[in-house]
Amino acid sequence: MPAREDVFQKAMNDGHSAAWDQQWGKAAVSYRAALQEFPDRPKALSNLALALYQLSHFDEALAIYKRVAQITPEDAVALERIAQLSERLGDLKTAVEAAMRAAEVYMGQREVDKAIENWVRVTTLNSEHVAAHSRLALIHERLGHVHPAVAEYLAVASLIQRTGNVEKTSELIEKALQLMPDSQEARQAQALLKSGQLLPKPLRQKGGTGPIRMAQVKELDAPSRPIASGMDPVAEARQKALTTLAETLFEYNDEGATAQERRGLQAIMRGTGQLSLQQSEQTKVILHLGQAIDSQTKNQEMQAAEELEKAIEAGFKHPSAYFDLGLLRFKSERFESAQRNLQHAVKHVDFALASRLLLGQILLRMARHTPASVEFLEALKLADAAIVSPDHADEIRQLYEPIIEAQSAQKDEGVVKILCENIQKMLMRPDWREHLVQAREQLPRAEGDMPLPLAEIVIQAQSSQVLESINNIHQLVRAGYPRSAMDAAFDAITHAPQYLPLHKLIGDLLVDEGRTAEAITKYTNVAHAYGVRGEANQAAKLLKRVIQIAPMDLSARSRLIDQLVARGQANEAITEYLELADLYYRLAELDMARKTYTTALRFAQQVNADRTWNVNILQRMADIDMQKLDWKQAVRIFEQIRTLRPDDEGVRRNLFDLSLRMGQTEKALAELENFLTYLDGDRRAADAIPFVEDLLKEHVDHPALRRVLAASYQAAGRKEDAIAQLDSLGESLLNAGDRDGAMAAINQILLMGPPNVEEYRQLLAQMANGS
Repeated sequence: MPAREDVFQKAMNDGHSAAWDQQWGKAAVSYRAALQEFPDRPKALSNLALALYQLSHFDEALAIYKRVAQITPEDAVALERIAQLSERLGDLKTAVEAAMRAAEVYMGQREVDKAIENWVRVTTLNSEHVAAHSRLALIHERLGHVHPAVAEYLAVASLIQRTGNVEKTSELIEKALQLMPDSQEARQAQALLKSGQLLPKPLRQKGGTGPIRMAQVKELDAPSRPIASGMDPVAEARQKALTTLAETLFEYNDEGATAQERRGLQAIMRGTGQLSLQQSEQTKVILHLGQAIDSQTKNQEMQAAEELEKAIEAGFKHPSAYFDLGLLRFKSERFESAQRNLQHAVKHVDFALASRLLLGQILLRMARHTPASVEFLEALKLADAAIVSPDHADEIRQLYEPIIEAQSAQKDEGVVKILCENIQKMLMRPDWREHLVQAREQLPRAEGDMPLPLAEIVIQAQSSQVLESINNIHQLVRAGYPRSAMDAAFDAITHAPQYLPLHKLIGDLLVDEGRTAEAITKYTNVAHAYGVRGEANQAAKLLKRVIQIAPMDLSARSRLIDQLVARGQANEAITEYLELADLYYRLAELDMARKTYTTALRFAQQVNADRTWNVNILQRMADIDMQKLDWKQAVRIFEQIRTLRPDDEGVRRNLFDLSLRMGQTEKALAELENFLTYLDGDRRAADAIPFVEDLLKEHVDHPALRRVLAASYQAAGRKEDAIAQLDSLGESLLNAGDRDGAMAAINQILLMGPPNVEEYRQLLAQMANGS
């Protein structure tokens, strides 16, 4: 039986639904069913491999990932999984080869962090892998990671020395010294080389595995305890900021097909919002960012700050730039400027903790001790939530609220200063995660196995009255006294007017009483307060609550998007963009819907989101263009989708149909020929026939389609079907008065040697005689 696309899609959708619900066994069954229809579809294979991996069926998952890599050699995720699973199963040779391939593919896709991760995996498994060390040396140098670059150049020098190439070894050591003239390791290596001694071999990094087979593992990448970075939170954030800035330069400077594709997408979105930079602004941003990074590698921090300010003025509004500039201004004691920039960075998850710590230090220097203590407690809240299990993170954050509320009213400067010093000692250290874990182990467990906040160590909570009030409110609700609960809540507000969870609780009570409009107002105000505090996560949760109550509240959804963007939650932000656009669509505001989709597309490109988002958004834009009968714009969109997803039959069909509608027959046939060539190159020539058959059902009187279908039948060995199509073609051409075309069709039939060849010869002779 021929494969059925509808059966395949249904099975895939069932698998996706099961996977979403974490029902991996059911997901695997559905994906297997899909593969029975199309055994070589990479998407189905990858999804099945993931499900098997989640079920700990590592051998079968590895085999399927290898199959995916054979079908789509540029699938970096499949190659990475092969490396990870092979390492887990003890096949280190395969793990090294796959990780190297994955790194190169990621590099081609400009995903620098992922490339580095895979090269590091190689050097962990094989500490003497010259190629991996060389690639790491070059990329670290380009990103301005001086210490790692020097270490990698010395590793390569050690390995090259053992091949007998002394000249090359000397060059590599000199390169390391150019990057870091005061490096003791580089100077020692130079001395060893001059004295004729061997350089020490590169050591296997900690965490590397031997050929050990693990039978029961939940996740490949999640550690059981926090990983030490060897840096305090501010240093970590600075490194993250510099890496992000360097990757930005990577993206804008990269030439070739990908850049052309980016320009094509930008052409669709001209004049729709301010999310992307104009070409002249891009040039300025690239210039100033490059000089800022270069200046920081040379410790010219004042110059770096000036360049960053110019990049921001040119339109580069990224949290990494704001944080880096804020840190530089803090170091130069320009505290007001530092505050302004850090207030932008504090909303982003990558820079929130470090920004809070710096803001606390700034306020201390300005003798504003109580606000400083609040910033330090906010920092401790973020750090504490980061080291507990995800299940308890939100509860931990909530437990800090009454403590922060009480601290904001603290008047004793001596107490405040001690608090600030204690938190600085806990967090401003290279082993801060391990230190917090050890400190947490000293805390008693609260009722119900709920962890207490670490703030209990550094402050005596003055919030017991508020917590008791909240407990009393919950008891009144459970007992069926909602009005008494509301009275108790308002009474508690008088003692802690800035305690936002209490305001949120009042909103909950309003919902229970059916006072929806008032509840929405309360939630919105509390969300705004959280946003002002830099608590984008809490603000987003409340705005989601508003949307659940009132799905058509467009302003709430817009504010939610702003919070998600500020927090760096790209996928969630894109999802909300699409929901907002769908609302406009349902309200028949097609222009606003399309504008929102366009903004979503720009944002997805800016954050390098998964390519499937681009396809999803473009398809929705094309649907609106079709409804508005804007066929030219629809064609432009479909052409972009075709570039991203060349195997999409629906897109190819739309391009063919639209070209015919606009009277561009040659373009339509060229599109069809292009797709048939693609199918043949993708070893899917069998899919060509049903595709052309479907087109012919919609365009029955199109002679060129019959010729194409006849040629496809003939290529597939279906001689009788080919003759039938040519016969029908000849008849229709003759009825249309195209005698020459009809004769050409009959000549084609004769070349195929039909059973009734004499009848066709007689017909051809009659037509030649004009009868």
